[in-house]
Amino acid sequence: MSSPSPAERFARASARSTHPHTADFAEMQRFELDDFQIAGCHALEDGRSVLVAAPTGAGKTIVGEFAIHLAMLEPGDKAFYTTPIKALSNQKFHELQEIYGDDEVGLLTGDTNINASARIVVMTTEVLRNMLYADSPALRGLRFVVMDEVHYLADRFRGAVWEEVIIHLPPSVKLVSLSATVSNAEEFGDWLDTVRGDTEVIVSETRPVPLEQHVLVRGDLLPLFDDRAGVATAQVNQELLRIRGGNAGGYENNRRAQEYRSQRHAGGPRHAHQRRGGHKPLRAQQGPRIERIDRPEVVELLQRNHLLPAIFFIFSRAGCDAAVQQLRRANVRLTSAEERVEIRQIVDELTFTLKDEDLAVLHFWEWRENLERGIAAHHAGLLPAFKEVVEELFRRKLVKVVFATETLALGINMPARTVVLEKLEKFNGEARVAITSGEYTQLTGRAGRRGIDVEGHAVVQFTEGLDPQSVAALASRRTYPLNSSFRPTYNMAVNLIDQFGRARAREILESSFAQFQADRSVVGLARQVKEAEESLAGYEKAMTCDRGDFREYSTIRRELSDLEKINRRDATAPRRLRDERQQQIQSLRKRMQRHPCQSCPDREAHARWAERYWKLKRSTDKTRQQIDQRTGTVARVFDRVVEVLAALEYVAIEDDGATVLTRAGRTMRRIYGERDLLVAESLRQGLWEGLDAPSLAALACCLVYEPRRDEAGPGERGLPRGAFRGALDATQTLWQELDDLERDHRLPGSESPASGLAPAMHAWAKGLPLDSVLTLADMAAGDFVRWAKQTIDLLDQISLVAEPKLAGTARTALGAVRRGIVAYTSA
Repeated sequence: MSSPSPAERFARASARSTHPHTADFAEMQRFELDDFQIAGCHALEDGRSVLVAAPTGAGKTIVGEFAIHLAMLEPGDKAFYTTPIKALSNQKFHELQEIYGDDEVGLLTGDTNINASARIVVMTTEVLRNMLYADSPALRGLRFVVMDEVHYLADRFRGAVWEEVIIHLPPSVKLVSLSATVSNAEEFGDWLDTVRGDTEVIVSETRPVPLEQHVLVRGDLLPLFDDRAGVATAQVNQELLRIRGGNAGGYENNRRAQEYRSQRHAGGPRHAHQRRGGHKPLRAQQGPRIERIDRPEVVELLQRNHLLPAIFFIFSRAGCDAAVQQLRRANVRLTSAEERVEIRQIVDELTFTLKDEDLAVLHFWEWRENLERGIAAHHAGLLPAFKEVVEELFRRKLVKVVFATETLALGINMPARTVVLEKLEKFNGEARVAITSGEYTQLTGRAGRRGIDVEGHAVVQFTEGLDPQSVAALASRRTYPLNSSFRPTYNMAVNLIDQFGRARAREILESSFAQFQADRSVVGLARQVKEAEESLAGYEKAMTCDRGDFREYSTIRRELSDLEKINRRDATAPRRLRDERQQQIQSLRKRMQRHPCQSCPDREAHARWAERYWKLKRSTDKTRQQIDQRTGTVARVFDRVVEVLAALEYVAIEDDGATVLTRAGRTMRRIYGERDLLVAESLRQGLWEGLDAPSLAALACCLVYEPRRDEAGPGERGLPRGAFRGALDATQTLWQELDDLERDHRLPGSESPASGLAPAMHAWAKGLPLDSVLTLADMAAGDFVRWAKQTIDLLDQISLVAEPKLAGTARTALGAVRRGIVAYTSA
């Protein structure tokens, strides 16, 4: 390595003198910091908050870790590190423990409480939101909050939590927001600057490990972009276009394609294998049909060309599991004997607490054998403890191929050398839809391991109908917009009113990113209206007629034309209605004939301008309506929420107009979730008194469970007997009443409680074995654990706010659900 130039030495010395803490921190890192990382650290050292938007794997968490470093320099200062999911919290907790020691780092994830009074605490975002509303003593001394994956703010169900935290954090706390590359980072940064004060926006679109884009055509990896044109031009490889059109000529015209075909040596990941004997060269006379090669052959191709480890993204759990079985049947083995021994030791160590009978239900031994082969699936249906094993083995380069659903792209740090996309569409719950450029970026962002790989590789498998131009468009657009999903909830309303009063609460909500975006869009719409008004005035002048009011005349013509169209289209209408329309048509014709503009020699020229006028006016009126709807939208929804709360006496409006919480409202402050109002009202009306612990667990499950669209309920026969059915009926009736009340106040209402998982949760809380419960649930173990965790969360809330007897039952139910595989997992 050449020694630095005098100019570089001067720049480093200057940076050290102005930002000594950044310089010290940089020297502690394994890699030399990138410019965007240094800029983020400088902003924090200068006392500013910061938003860092950078691609997956770029190392933006370094900026968050520097904030923690700064906090630890001052005795008594604290730093919180928030993540959207428990798995990420667990991972960051262990990473920070390695740096600062067990005594200095804590973990709070709702059901996990480790060293909560530590100076560094890792937590899920919901935990911090709850601490802010409760004015927790743990907030004292807080200097920095790192919000990792802050783009989760767009999440439809949980995104509002991020905005609540950002708005409510004390002004003295500096915020470190870490986001994937979004196209409107500056807009988000402007909002942060508005609500948090001085915030620096740092955007990096440079991947630390360049990404090579390929299309897998039969047994050949062809470059997506023509290297002669350069990727920046996004010019698609002409061979791919010829193949799609059925005019493939054996790739002779593409230099790199020839390399991919001919080179078999191990000279790096750019080279693919020669064609296997069963695959003839693609020729024009073969037509456009191109057969896909089987997954075992794809894995063999990647292994031969040093492109493992790889993640195959398959947009279905069943598809992931089937892919593993396909490799198993083909006897694919990607590990050495030494690696297999190490894998077995790690698996047994991480799963030793699971009972043998549960392991049998979970097909543990077959799963472990697949891991020993170096292959695994990763999806939400997998037991969380099993997912953690897969992640750990992949990080250690022992598992070489993972078949995963898209949730992995948004989760923990699991980079690969190669990402393979078998399809570019997924089922969104209603239909098969193409993935977006943002999703493509997230998925392929896993390719390329910093410090290990010179480049990452994204491979799209060629399928019938694949358009290389569309793939190139996905690969070229690196960003997607961050849009707020914020909406006021009942719990949010009572907490805001309690802390700030209604007027101030309204102001706070008007400072949300949702309203900020709405207001910004209103600015743009208002500009459109202003420009349209100028055009309308010009059109009106152009259609001016010296014989009379041409706007009046054109109105008659439009009404006449519209009626005639309706009459022609609606030929089957009752005779009476058609006669009425005919009379109106005759009347309009007479009015038009008598109008002075009818005889104008320039009538049709005026009419053309009039048509433009009315078309633009109709569009402008719609835009004005949009402005009216968007102005103050969040505060209007808040007012409707408060009206419902007042109708149910959770808040009271005093003589001076002040809004205050009642006793019921104070209870609701500690009830979080989609059904906060239904839970609070059920408790107030005593609907669940008299339930035993398994029945209360089953009923709590009904309030958190979200069934699949095609899922039928268990029916009366499948539900637990006794008091449960009466309590469920009463809760359903209450839900209907609340839903009607919400809709009366122009709120969207909510989905009905779902009893589909109630029999299984009741059985689990009664102590039935895992195999019986999973049969009743008719779902994967990982799904059952997820719903059980949410049931535990609601039971925990009930135990804190209910009357003593029901609170005790909730604690018993909580303990009954938190057993076996539910208790073994921390995710």
